[in-house]
Amino acid sequence: MLDTELIAPADPARAAAVFHRDGFVAIKDALTPAQLDFARAGARRVVDEQMAATPLEDANRGHARYSFGSQIHHSEWTQLIELPTVLPVLDAIWGSEHYICSGGGGDYSSPGARIQHLHSDMADMLADPLGQVSIYDMPVPFIVVNFLMVDFAEINGAIRFVPGTQRTRLRPPKLDHEPEHWRRSIVCAPAGTALVRDVRCWHGGTANDSDELRIMTSIGYYAPWFRRPGMGAPLPMARFEELSTRGKEMCRNIADWEGEETSSPRT
Repeated sequence: MLDTELIAPADPARAAAVFHRDGFVAIKDALTPAQLDFARAGARRVVDEQMAATPLEDANRGHARYSFGSQIHHSEWTQLIELPTVLPVLDAIWGSEHYICSGGGGDYSSPGARIQHLHSDMADMLADPLGQVSIYDMPVPFIVVNFLMVDFAEINGAIRFVPGTQRTRLRPPKLDHEPEHWRRSIVCAPAGTALVRDVRCWHGGTANDSDELRIMTSIGYYAPWFRRPGMGAPLPMARFEELSTRGKEMCRNIADWEGEETSSPRT
């Protein structure tokens, strides 16, 4: 198990320093109890729908392991876009407020899921013909914030990381070539924690030997200087109108401008 420091939202400078060192950082109490309850209810509703449609053996991330896909159109995800416990950390990491939201989703594993291979969520897209510059040489281009819907523990398939791998050009080894301590480099943290991670950092799911679903939702953000095609499903105007002025600016690239414009009060 990793000795993970849980950092208070009130200390974004410390959170940014840990993030740049390790490739991820855990922010405690990122969600209020009401926000967590709302997010849990929405996540569980989508889980039930997806698992009813897709049996464990056909799960899209391996046996009993599922990706949510894009869920930004649901209020339970939209509420996570501009949290005052998270945005100051992103501001400190990027030294700017001009990053944008790329959408939201997450993943979950059911009891019976086995350990997942280590991987990075971003391939080198620069394709420098001279081999002098790669995406791994750059400052962080893409951050995903995962929100823990349950307490993460060694028994229930918590996520694992290899700290400091976000800037390496090496690629993760196959599962059977990993050193044993990487299989145990697990982040254990309570529900409501936010894991702010550089998507290039090596990570993977672990075996879910419990009798509960291990669920985490997510919101993604692109650096002020980074864009890539395929932003995912659009954000309905009803959800867009619920955001603050800053939230709308962050979501301008994913808003469904072709959809029906409606106005909905914040709830």
